[in-house]
Amino acid sequence: QVQLVESGGGLVQPGGSLRVSCAASGSIFSINAMGWYRQAPGKQRELVAQITRDGSTNYADSVKGRFTISRDNAKNTVYLQMNSLKPEDTAVYYCKVVRTRSGTTYVNWGQGTQVTVAS
Repeated sequence: QVQLVESGGGLVQPGGSLRVSCAASGSIFSINAMGWYRQAPGKQRELVAQITRDGSTNYADSVKGRFTISRDNAKNTVYLQMNSLKPEDTAVYYCKVVRTRSGTTYVNWGQGTQVTVAS
């Protein structure tokens, strides 16, 4: 079993900043990619940012230059620093962890944390 605990969401004004965190614990082995997805009401879940074990990153075009993903491998934690937030960034943000073992891939999702950008 893997537990993912997300924290750091909340309400922020347009132009503000937030940092969300996701800590993985439990049966941790061979964590490869860690990432953040988001889902706004009435929309599909979409990739926000992803980071591999060696630090390679990719971002959704809509957040490039504003969001930064990072990870602490020793703590099995991934962070998403969100700057210059816009109302359209409002969504539930989900952490995703991808692990591999003996050729099998395991995917775990966090419970989600709400981020609301409003005046």
